Amino acid sequence: MELHEHVEKSPPSECLSVDNHTPFTEEEYHRHEKSLVRKLDFTLVPMIWILYLFNYLDRNNIASAKLNTLEKDLGLKAYEYNTAVSILNVGIIIMQLPSNMMLTRVRPSLYIPSWVLLWACISACTAAAKNYTGLVLVRFFLGFAEAPFFPGVMYLISGWYTRKELGLRTAFFYSGLVLATAWLFIIESAATFFVGLIAYFVLPDFPGAKTGSAGTWLLTEEEKIVAVARMQRDQVSGSEEGKSVWYGLKLACMDWRTWVFVIMLIANHTAYGFNYFYPAIVRGFKFKSTTLTLVLTAPPYLMATLCAFTVAFNSDRVGERGWHISIPMSVAVVGFIISAASLSIPIRYFASFLFICGCFSANAGVFSWASNTLSQTPEKRACAVAIINMLSQLGNIWSPYFFKPSDAPRYVMAMVLMMAFAVLSVLCCVVMKFGLKKQNKKILEEWELNGTGERLGLYTL
Repeated sequence: MELHEHVEKSPPSECLSVDNHTPFTEEEYHRHEKSLVRKLDFTLVPMIWILYLFNYLDRNNIASAKLNTLEKDLGLKAYEYNTAVSILNVGIIIMQLPSNMMLTRVRPSLYIPSWVLLWACISACTAAAKNYTGLVLVRFFLGFAEAPFFPGVMYLISGWYTRKELGLRTAFFYSGLVLATAWLFIIESAATFFVGLIAYFVLPDFPGAKTGSAGTWLLTEEEKIVAVARMQRDQVSGSEEGKSVWYGLKLACMDWRTWVFVIMLIANHTAYGFNYFYPAIVRGFKFKSTTLTLVLTAPPYLMATLCAFTVAFNSDRVGERGWHISIPMSVAVVGFIISAASLSIPIRYFASFLFICGCFSANAGVFSWASNTLSQTPEKRACAVAIINMLSQLGNIWSPYFFKPSDAPRYVMAMVLMMAFAVLSVLCCVVMKFGLKKQNKKILEEWELNGTGERLGLYTL
């Protein structure tokens, strides 16, 4: 849970402290802050939601193509489809960390849309693939081009939203993933390119920058001041200014919490390895119509969107992350068990609601929790987010191989393995929650002992 009692013990004052660099009274500050957040909610969040929607459309259209004639058209055999799915994540792993390190030194409003335009062009090339080799090459370079987007926008929004705001916005952003179903290559790639052009004018840079939408047309001067001050107020540990990107990388690598989040997210990504195979799972229900099969893949994802928003809203409301991740993942565990154990088609379809809703509701919380926790410097946050997301792609690399063609249509072994990784994710949540609780206790003890100095927030549990 998020605690601020030690912040509120500071002596009352008509104006904010000099440390927050604002000349406003508390009433003026909160009025400008409300206006700032509203503008961000109507520009930054919708823009990255649309981009993420197309990101997953471009990435996941291969699942819908498999349901039709992809394997026949390209002559794919045995595990070649699984490899085509996995190879995208190799490109992602190679590029994510260098990209986020670079992002700390460039303008996000130019950098991110440029990569969007590139991946749109590469995705369109999928239509030109004539064989297995061509498909694998396109998928590899697509992963390379898409790699900067997710950790980049997570770093960007964590620089604009406070801990109590980030969970819900991350869930909204993440809902673009669960709604990305059943579109194909050329039409969506053209739309991605168009949206990428719009992003040049809508995305902000970082708080305090005079460029990007926030620095030019979106925010008033008062809102720009508040944008910087509120992020300083939201710090847990003291900021170290003027440090290099390499120092930030060192801090991220030496922090044990980075590696717990890495394992947690690897487990999460492995647990939703069903994503590329869900149309094939539904096809195993033996419906005669491909159209009906595709239609039936949609309701669990729509329900997952609603659940993700509900979980994120409550997580922000109560200022808690750990149980809001571990409980949905526990629901997913139940879903995997039912799916593996039952022969009934209605029951297995119901079970898919449980594991899809559980996995996707938990994932957004991991990203917001990590961004809030690993924020000693902007460079550390950028590197930590990239490391966590980069290494989590290992789950996306090996999980497609859980789905052996000979195990269709029930994929019992895949369900058992995904269940095991979901349990691992829950255990990581418990470790992180109690580790941060111990650190919060230490922060409070130090403040009570000293009685003076800068009052900072506690870690969100």
